[in-house]
Amino acid sequence: MRHYVTSFSGVIDLLSFFPYFLPIFFPTGVVAFRMFRIVRIFRLFRINAYYDALNVIGDVIRSKRDQILSSVFIILVLMISSSLIMYSLENAVQPDVFRNAFSGFWWAVSTLLTVGYGDIYPITIPGRIFGIIITFLGVGMVAIPTGILSAGFVEQYTRLKSFKDYSLETDIRFVRLEVEEGHPWLSQRVMDLQLPPGLLIAVIQRGEDVVVPRGDITIRKGDRIVLGAEGYQDEVGIRLKELILKERHRWVGQKIKDLDISRQTLIVMVRRDGKLLIPSGDLKLEANDMILLYTKKVLRDAVEVEV
Repeated sequence: MRHYVTSFSGVIDLLSFFPYFLPIFFPTGVVAFRMFRIVRIFRLFRINAYYDALNVIGDVIRSKRDQILSSVFIILVLMISSSLIMYSLENAVQPDVFRNAFSGFWWAVSTLLTVGYGDIYPITIPGRIFGIIITFLGVGMVAIPTGILSAGFVEQYTRLKSFKDYSLETDIRFVRLEVEEGHPWLSQRVMDLQLPPGLLIAVIQRGEDVVVPRGDITIRKGDRIVLGAEGYQDEVGIRLKELILKERHRWVGQKIKDLDISRQTLIVMVRRDGKLLIPSGDLKLEANDMILLYTKKVLRDAVEVEV
């Protein structure tokens, strides 16, 4: 929270809504404080966080910044050169307009950028001929950064399309596990955990903080561990069965490793009191446990679930 308040986005949000509450603390300056509401326009600086297209523009400008700076440098050199040449051609005829070597810079800007305000213009034959040449050069100079940006957009979208066409997206499934007293992971380091292949620890929620699961991080009591696994990919799909154990079920009170189901049934997950438990061999089943299992045989009181 403190990091956000002192960040650039946090300062912009503060400037956006704070003037609305100023009249409450200073009633006499209501009219003056209403003028400060114009600072809400600063929220436009955060618009790139909501639109991916603006992020693409930023990526293109960053990738082509060297070429853009080179083209801008060429345009500046051409402007200064044309200003000096036009001064030498027009100073004798228009001393009040072209007063010094850089007085024609405004004319060079308006001509090279094809604006053409017409407040400063040559009247001599050589000056007009040179103005025509500079006008043609200005069209080309403006086209250079435009072409660079256009090529950058083509490259960016081609890269995104290639990444999408030549890559396979795989969904990652997440599940949250809360570590309580007696949990086998308690006081163990992340690097020492025996995780199945394809299963990884995404983040560790410790109170209000989010801890990056580095190898030397020790699991503490009360930690909420978010586990991620690759989504199952199969053209046919798999069918799971959901079974709720009643009081007199023969599995109640037994450990998973003692169940005679190894060849016919695979227990995928156990849900107890709203919490998901990893079905280790030493886990003892209790009444009202909901068991999610993959099985090839028919079980009584089981509900089939298709995924």
